Amino acid sequence: MPAAGGFDKGNGKGYPGKLTPFVTVTCIVAAMGGLIFGYDIGISGGVTSMPSFLKRFFPSVYRKQQANSSTNQYCQYNSETLTLFTSSLYLAALLSSLVASSVTRKFGRKKSMLFGGVLFFAGALINGFAQGVWMLIVGRLLLGFGIGFANQSVPLYLSEMAPYKYRGALNIGLGGAMVPALIITIGSLVLPDTPNSMIERGQRDEAREKLRKIRGVNDVDEEFNDLVAASEASKQVEHPWGNLLKRKYRPHLTMAILIPFFQQLTGINVIMFYAPVLFNTIGFGNDASLMSAVITGLVNACATLVSIYGVDKWGRRSLFLEGGTQMLICQAIVAACIGAKFGVDGNPGELPKWYAVVVVLFICLYVAAFAWSWGPLGWLVPSEIFPLEIRSAAQSVNVSVNMAFTFVVAQIFLNMLCHLKFGLFIFFAFFVLVMSIFIFFFLPETNGIPIEEMGQVWKNHWFWSRYVGEDDFVSNGGVELQKGSNAINNV
Repeated sequence: MPAAGGFDKGNGKGYPGKLTPFVTVTCIVAAMGGLIFGYDIGISGGVTSMPSFLKRFFPSVYRKQQANSSTNQYCQYNSETLTLFTSSLYLAALLSSLVASSVTRKFGRKKSMLFGGVLFFAGALINGFAQGVWMLIVGRLLLGFGIGFANQSVPLYLSEMAPYKYRGALNIGLGGAMVPALIITIGSLVLPDTPNSMIERGQRDEAREKLRKIRGVNDVDEEFNDLVAASEASKQVEHPWGNLLKRKYRPHLTMAILIPFFQQLTGINVIMFYAPVLFNTIGFGNDASLMSAVITGLVNACATLVSIYGVDKWGRRSLFLEGGTQMLICQAIVAACIGAKFGVDGNPGELPKWYAVVVVLFICLYVAAFAWSWGPLGWLVPSEIFPLEIRSAAQSVNVSVNMAFTFVVAQIFLNMLCHLKFGLFIFFAFFVLVMSIFIFFFLPETNGIPIEEMGQVWKNHWFWSRYVGEDDFVSNGGVELQKGSNAINNV
């Protein structure tokens, strides 16, 4: 396996500290900010298939939905207005993520999370009392602005607050919540800021005391000194956006772009947002379509627990590769099932019960695979690999790319379903294959490595070492990395 350098646990640096109740509660509250994205997708997916909702706001779609069943089932939801309602959120999130980078760096992670929670809550209120399509879209835009700020600040907050041994599990705690906007809005008023952010803003004494409280030990001098050194180095950087283009940051920029790009091309937002639409399309009816959103949501939450348990035990790469393989198999089977019954004209005729069972089973297996791999790791890995001097800017790129391609997929999905039909699943399966190959060859294992030492892994990677020199990312504490015994150096 072409893994990059592994962290030398024998000679490497391990900061003292433990998983304190303070850190656990803090990270759970902060994680609510990251949950608003997934929560909105699940709720919106159910709403867009409700006849009462469509009749009031999208009557043309409602008429097609209620038309004779002999019509083309692939195209019954193909509406530009409906896709605008869906994708407007992602466009707003894209725009706000660009601003959120500066806010997060200047005012701290905490205030950025607060701003995101307030915006999301306002958008939810407007949507709840909407009297027309224009109010729906305004509400969606505010939801998107809130998500942009939350997705910028929350992963950084969790990665910086958690001890490195538990960083993966606490970051992936983004996995399940019901009313996250209100929680993150109120919670961010009382949450502490991270020591990293406090040091960046000159609050060193407070940062040292906060670090002691977070780690649950008094001996934090080594970690504190490394944080200060990293902060001093980052202050020498006058143009973090321009620095992203430097040769030594080539691996970071590549991951910041390709991981969120691939995450959206797994097809998960298609499944989760339009799960009720898909189930309705293949003949399960409106009640069953809403139930499908509940079922896939429960599968998502349960599978996320697997990731929380295994991410720091099995490593990031293993979950990425297993999840990719499982998604690829499921997409191929679902494509075959839909193609066999619906063909190219979209008229399935009588659907047997076994068919419904097979489709539901493999869609749930697909959702489970995503929920313990590309779902949480698509946010975790980028947030933990960026050096402090480019962290806010690089995370902004990560969020912007994610929102940009989420917008594109949401905007064109219904049209693609109408034209590609069952081939749409084959389309996404192809990209799952490509992204799995990318992970296998180009992503180093980052499990168990302190964020301040993360730059060292690129020096020992068979490919990225040609971009990162020996004088780049010099460790403050002399961390030594060694290449894994199964590393491939010549590919």
